[in-house]
Amino acid sequence: MKKIGILHGMERSFPEAFVERVNTMGFKDIKAEPVKVDMVQQGKPTDYAVIIDRISQDVPFYRAYLKNAAISGTAVINNPFWWSADEKFFNNALAVKLGVPVPKTVLLPSHERPIDTGEASFSNLTFPLSWEKIFEHIGWPAYMKPHAGGGWKSVYKLNDQEDFFKAYSETGQLVMMLQEEIIFDDYFRCYCLGRKHVRIMQYEPRNPHHLRYQSAKGPASEKLLKKVNDYVLELCNALGYDFNTVEMAVRDGVPYAIDFCNPAPDADINSVGQENFDWVVETSARIAVDRAQQQQPGKDNLTWGTFISNAVGDEMKVAKSVVKAPSKRVAKPKTPKK
Repeated sequence: MKKIGILHGMERSFPEAFVERVNTMGFKDIKAEPVKVDMVQQGKPTDYAVIIDRISQDVPFYRAYLKNAAISGTAVINNPFWWSADEKFFNNALAVKLGVPVPKTVLLPSHERPIDTGEASFSNLTFPLSWEKIFEHIGWPAYMKPHAGGGWKSVYKLNDQEDFFKAYSETGQLVMMLQEEIIFDDYFRCYCLGRKHVRIMQYEPRNPHHLRYQSAKGPASEKLLKKVNDYVLELCNALGYDFNTVEMAVRDGVPYAIDFCNPAPDADINSVGQENFDWVVETSARIAVDRAQQQQPGKDNLTWGTFISNAVGDEMKVAKSVVKAPSKRVAKPKTPKK
């Protein structure tokens, strides 16, 4: 019997529906349940072939538990090692390299020095920064947000320099980024599961939370939806996330990736609506069952994005070329004549 576990916090509608759906799919050798965590011993496998992670971003103990589970053979969705390394500013840089449009963005050092650092710790940092150059590059209005994290925490909309410096002084030791505002004609929030299943949902982020999936916009063109779909797949395949949402703001017909690091995205029926909820429950259940069937006990059953796998492939090629390279004879030094 292979077990699929879902690790979650206070949410209820999605985890309960997910467990029920897996258990009614008719697989006699596969069972789903909420994860039960007790004694966590180093290097010891869990009882789970697959774990869907919905909470470790807020609970460091769970993140460490999942890494231990993964190294012992559990297929964790999403990869806890990559999730630990990932952050939004890097994601924007990766999008630029992939050719996916993103808002102009600049990284800012924390307003307050980190604990146990002093002025000498920042001898490489120009001070003050070239603020005028930064503001000219980004423009106004702009958004300032943490370079890592999510949930719209510590996010500021800024109209001018005065707004900026006032907000910046409130950010403490958070590393922030300043980003241009995309005045959008249309907006989409897209589930991407298994790095191949995409559900594009019209979304209105300016509405109250429970009304954001209710948009007054008419249906988007097939050409635009195809472009959004392609960008979503490209980003999630590069990042390696099997359960993610990507938000795209459309300006002058061009979709800009606004937020695409959401490895534990909202899947509550009360906010996403019945049709979207049914889709994410059904699709995630099928993906989890497929991963359980493929899981090999004691092996590495994680998935990695192309950003990592391509880099590993390049390193392997270099290593092989070094091994195969013919050794050059080193001439022995001549004995000097007496």
